[in-house]
Amino acid sequence: MIDGLMRLSLTLFFAVLLMAMSAAAETTVLSIGYLEITDDARYEEKRAYARIRVRPHDRPRPGAEMALRESRILGRALKIQFSLEHAEARSVAGLVSEIQRMAEKGVRYFLIDADAAVITAVGAATAGENILLFNISEPANILRGAGCLANVMHVLPSHAMMTDALAQFLVARKWREILVLKGPDSEDAAFATAFETSAKRFGVRVTASRDFVLGNDPREREKNNVGLMTGDSDYDAVFVADTEGEFGRTVPYQTYHPRPVIGTEGLVAEAWHWAWERHGAPQLNQRFEKLAKRRMTGTDWAAWAAIKAVVEAAVRTKPANFKAVRTYLVGEKMTLDVYKGNPVSFRSWNNQLRQPILLRTHNAVIARAPIKGFLHPTENMDTLGYDRGDRKCKFKGSG
Repeated sequence: MIDGLMRLSLTLFFAVLLMAMSAAAETTVLSIGYLEITDDARYEEKRAYARIRVRPHDRPRPGAEMALRESRILGRALKIQFSLEHAEARSVAGLVSEIQRMAEKGVRYFLIDADAAVITAVGAATAGENILLFNISEPANILRGAGCLANVMHVLPSHAMMTDALAQFLVARKWREILVLKGPDSEDAAFATAFETSAKRFGVRVTASRDFVLGNDPREREKNNVGLMTGDSDYDAVFVADTEGEFGRTVPYQTYHPRPVIGTEGLVAEAWHWAWERHGAPQLNQRFEKLAKRRMTGTDWAAWAAIKAVVEAAVRTKPANFKAVRTYLVGEKMTLDVYKGNPVSFRSWNNQLRQPILLRTHNAVIARAPIKGFLHPTENMDTLGYDRGDRKCKFKGSG
């Protein structure tokens, strides 16, 4: 009797062991790389006069980690094991080396948190390889235009998408005469140029564009005194391009004429904001705050959405088939729910994720673009940013 029970127990044990081994053998591992630059200058804490912290930025990795957690239940059901492999380096060469190291282990998809120059260099160095980079933190138009690369996908909205959203809002409110104030940085100039392009596109007139000169030199009061800079002409609103937050915070309520402020202050266009209250957004924000102990930002959202895009493409195709996943990502069947009301997808002509843009103040979302009434022949979200007919992107490299 005892021998019989022993044999039965051993039989059951080995049966369970074989089932476990079989299940393990059938599980597909899908690792996603996460790349960042050590001591990235964009994340340095900067303080203005009186030690006021300006333009606070946090690394967006918690967004990727949260998306991975959310995907694990689906992964278990489909026998796909998702994981995130983090790497950082001090240089482009270091990042390329990390990509090669991970690629040897089968990693094909990489989120990259870096500026435009680094993304361009890393993308060019890995062109022709079976990998995809997902830009989660750089809005520069050049990456979606003349400097586009076939192996770089863009999850964060471009400057053009954000300024188009602001221009649509201005037209809807019938504020068509705009004064532009821009700071001294190259990114300030790029953002101001993007707005001027959007203004022309939607019939808004820039009455003047003025450079703000930082400092307290009384001989340059007309270049750093908001009242004096805004007093010699009329306008419906003021567009501020101050990406470092050095002077823009002083513009609202100090313009010569009582006018609304938009751009990097006042009404701001972003991928995401913690005050967005529709389409399930509060639940997403709560999950993020629980994980990261802070509020979700646009780059956090982009990191989250990038992971979701890879997971969606993997489960809809074959996770181990890179070409099938890539084809699905830029194909017409790809749709993704990102808690902004519209299913989103990547534009095949420049790899940019088409998406709604949130127009927000410091603690409220005022509107969601595309604004009602702005129509497109095929997809209204393509009224934001570079459309197919703009022909600014001619892919370099292949992914």
